[in-house]
Amino acid sequence: MDFSFGEEDEELRGRARSWLAEHLVGPYAQAVGLGGPGSEHEGVEVRRAWERELGRGGWIGQGWETEGTGDGYGNRRLSLTGQVVWAEEYAAARAPARVGHIGENLLAPTLIAYGSPEQRARFLPAIARGEELWCQGYSEPGAGSDLAGIRTTAVADRADGLLRVTGQKIWTSLARDADWCFVLARTEPGAKRHRGLSFLLVRMDQPGKVEVRPIRQMSGTSEFNEVFFDGAVAAEVVGGEGNGWTVAMGLLALERGVSTLVQQIGFAAELERVVASYVGAGAGDPVLRERLVRQWAELRTMRWNALRTLGSPAPPPGPSAHPSAHPSGNAGGGDQGAPSVAKLLWGGWHRRLGELAVAVRGAAATAGPGDWARDTPYELGLDEEQRLFLFTRADTIYGGSDEIQRNIIAERVLGLPKESR
Repeated sequence: MDFSFGEEDEELRGRARSWLAEHLVGPYAQAVGLGGPGSEHEGVEVRRAWERELGRGGWIGQGWETEGTGDGYGNRRLSLTGQVVWAEEYAAARAPARVGHIGENLLAPTLIAYGSPEQRARFLPAIARGEELWCQGYSEPGAGSDLAGIRTTAVADRADGLLRVTGQKIWTSLARDADWCFVLARTEPGAKRHRGLSFLLVRMDQPGKVEVRPIRQMSGTSEFNEVFFDGAVAAEVVGGEGNGWTVAMGLLALERGVSTLVQQIGFAAELERVVASYVGAGAGDPVLRERLVRQWAELRTMRWNALRTLGSPAPPPGPSAHPSAHPSGNAGGGDQGAPSVAKLLWGGWHRRLGELAVAVRGAAATAGPGDWARDTPYELGLDEEQRLFLFTRADTIYGGSDEIQRNIIAERVLGLPKESR
């Protein structure tokens, strides 16, 4: 694929750069660089306001495939290269980390692929305006990587016919700030594994029915949460009851889009800080220098792999997809292993960067902030390198563990015998 930027893309680059410079002022200027993995507690309110600012500017939902509706949801449609240009300029400006990522990049494309016209009309405009935030209710205690083992149920109320959700979800990012949650629940009693699941839309503001408990990590932050549902009403079912596995797998395929390039731009900034720390310390250790060069080369490789994957034609997901189909079938065209390969690449790379960050600092990186038993979150006093090291220990686990990704490649791409259960 010829992934070069044309004249139209460069014109867009200028417009994007100007818009960001004009709007990253006042309170938004104070939020520059805030948020992101490991720092989602930072500036939540101003980042919510920034989300609405992006919506007014038409910068949300640029890649939504809306079948000729153009900017019918209030957003401008950009080509693939245009989306990359915007992502690069956004990262270069160090604009606040997005709190609307889950709604824009996961739920919205899923509604476009599987939702009804009424569901799209109800939810997409609010996401495009930056007014409603979403979280994802998939993993459960004992059913994380093995998603088909979920136990959360949704039963129709005899009085009103509404589905009532009961169960527990875990590792739910941004749950404390989300207005809605898309929940995978079992709606057919007695159904096993992939069958009898439904993809539900549940409003979070249901006092006594939805409870969010932050999970404090060793880095001191708490962007992950436990969510307890006790008879919470499900407002919508996407794709029809019993078709939740197909919809859920289609959604997971969307995690490997242009947003991966945004992630890599953030990785590049982190690598630059580690290199600067190495240079500042005298740049005398040849082993560390070799490791830094390797990190740089691997990051470039990940970028070109992501561009190659994005450039491959992908068949649109649809309700007819077999429930056992892995989401990677909708990402990277016919390369079913592309999403798993991407996750293996960036998860291991980022964890090694965290290890390298403290190695460059040497003994000073092991100095703790003092009182590790405080009850108030975010007061551990860790510096950037320490937080990077601690948070990246989870990179090879969340979003699909390395073991699961390797199984997917082995069984569903290479055709090797399935792992015994």
